[in-house]
Amino acid sequence: MIHTLTAPASWEQVDLLSDLHLGPDTPATLERLARHLAETPAQAVLLLGDIFEVWVGDDARGEPFEAGVVRLLREASQRVALFFMPGNRDFLVGPALLADAGMAALPDPTVLDAFGQRWLLAHGDAQCLDDTAYHAFRRQVRSPAWQAQVLAQPLTARQALGRQMREGSRAAQAAQLMATDLDAQACRALLCEAGATTMIHGHTHRPAEHDLGGGLRRVVLSDWDLDATPPRGDVIRLSAAGLQRLPL
Repeated sequence: MIHTLTAPASWEQVDLLSDLHLGPDTPATLERLARHLAETPAQAVLLLGDIFEVWVGDDARGEPFEAGVVRLLREASQRVALFFMPGNRDFLVGPALLADAGMAALPDPTVLDAFGQRWLLAHGDAQCLDDTAYHAFRRQVRSPAWQAQVLAQPLTARQALGRQMREGSRAAQAAQLMATDLDAQACRALLCEAGATTMIHGHTHRPAEHDLGGGLRRVVLSDWDLDATPPRGDVIRLSAAGLQRLPL
């Protein structure tokens, strides 16, 4: 059964964003997130995965960069409700980080019941069915045994692995993202199971809207990179008026 998040009556607007890939080398992106969280009129912000470029375990949350992000999120959580859905880069986020940052866990996928509609939310990687190599990797790293083995390693070893991922995989990741997309039939089946007509996700870094037929659609969030030239990013805002894409 797909998890459902029911918006309280006090929510008038909800912001959705994903794929910030925050790291020490993305100061402009982090600053823009801080400004958005401080200025948004929304009552809730839902982070749909890959908020961090890599997350090596909650014991890293005291490191200088990570502690700054946690502090930013905790302060924001005093004025807006924050929710976190794991992506393919930060699936090791655990309850300690969520508690310190003032965020609630959001399973992938989740139905958001808000403003008289049911919106299906996902990170998006699970529906990229053509990428069989990635799915074999995903099954491995999402297993409790693998995660326990990795998290048992010293933090310094996991940080070294994280640096290797950041430095060595970006070109390969970009090529992979351009070569794969979500499977339309899998998306239609998930929407039918959820009793929803609109699926909203990130992961592919290709903001667009896709007609899935039969009154169903798939809406893709942009990634954020305010350190790039030109900078890019967007937020999808949901309200009683429907869905609005807001460029940064």
